[in-house]
Amino acid sequence: MMNKQEMISQAEGAYLHTYNRYPIILEKGEGVYLYDTEGKRYLDFGAGIAVMALGYGNERYNDALKAQIDKLIHTSNLFYNVSGGSAAAKLKAASGMDRVFFTNSGTEAIEGALKLAKKYANMNRKSQDYTIIAMEHSFHGRSMGALSVTGTEHYRTPFEPLIPNVKFAKYNDLESVRALMNDDTACVILETVQGEGGIYPATKEFIQGVRRLCDAHNALMICDEIQCGMGRTGKMFAFQNYDIQPDIITCAKALGCGVPVGAFLCTERAASMEPGDHGTTYGGNPFVCAAVDVVMDIFREEHVLDNVNSVAPYLWDTLENIKEEFPIVKEHRGMGLIQGLEFTAQVSSGDIVKAAQAHGLILIGASSNTIRFVPPLIITRENVDEMAGKLRAALKSF
Repeated sequence: MMNKQEMISQAEGAYLHTYNRYPIILEKGEGVYLYDTEGKRYLDFGAGIAVMALGYGNERYNDALKAQIDKLIHTSNLFYNVSGGSAAAKLKAASGMDRVFFTNSGTEAIEGALKLAKKYANMNRKSQDYTIIAMEHSFHGRSMGALSVTGTEHYRTPFEPLIPNVKFAKYNDLESVRALMNDDTACVILETVQGEGGIYPATKEFIQGVRRLCDAHNALMICDEIQCGMGRTGKMFAFQNYDIQPDIITCAKALGCGVPVGAFLCTERAASMEPGDHGTTYGGNPFVCAAVDVVMDIFREEHVLDNVNSVAPYLWDTLENIKEEFPIVKEHRGMGLIQGLEFTAQVSSGDIVKAAQAHGLILIGASSNTIRFVPPLIITRENVDEMAGKLRAALKSF
């Protein structure tokens, strides 16, 4: 068997170099812990970038997927399948939306949402010279359409020209949206909580104001819930904290809790597509939908949201204490179990993440000097205390 360095060298010799990976080879997970090939245990407060909401080794989840493998993995969307219809109905009920389309990823969900909005605009505008309003510092994915509405220039520049007529407003600045909005606006797309941009929740005034502007101009409102949805804010979807209903939402990540599946959902009004307008070979197949189906059941029957709402205030208070203890912590933001600490300009998020790893704690960055806390939604207060001890030890080196 190859040693650690040989395995890393093998991977680096084969992969397209699009990631700067940490020199850790993760081998197994249990509960809220990950273990590398050398037996070191890590407390996981990154959850595979907010994916593993149920942690690792959930027996009910694993058994459901094993059973589906023995039945049927794939059929194509030329046929119905048992788990697909069940999962879609549960997702529709949890979101209050009317229609569901399963994708393979979050970025594909964004592509579908943009196509819905463009088709709606084509049906309801005299001219195709309409605009899309997105947000500065947003992140929606790395495919061409998703990049077009991602409000960070260095992500977009190497791949231009992208989709035209996209304008960027300032997040949580309603007047900046109003200044761009008119009857030629097709849609406004925003993350209900900005993730990659530094963990910024929308203000109620902002998101409700955007809803009113969309209504006034017959434009669709798209809420990207790929990272902040699926219970992370204490509601099943983050927009449900704001007393609004978007026309389209996107979700992925914790939707499948490790299985690659996403979805875009829409109201009946926004359901502009018809047969031939969109499709996917793998999306919504029996295997991934079995994962969605059991995830929805576990969330409801095992009271996952109750745990989020119980533990999240404790995490908030703990991070507030750390902010007061360490002058290098500039700001603390977030809601539910998606929170971030911003550090002074002299400290990079990458350095913090590496220091935490040395103490057996997995965190992930969000912007150049913010680290995010997106643990499994099953964490306990004891896990928060353990995280705080490891983080304090890591921060002392700065």
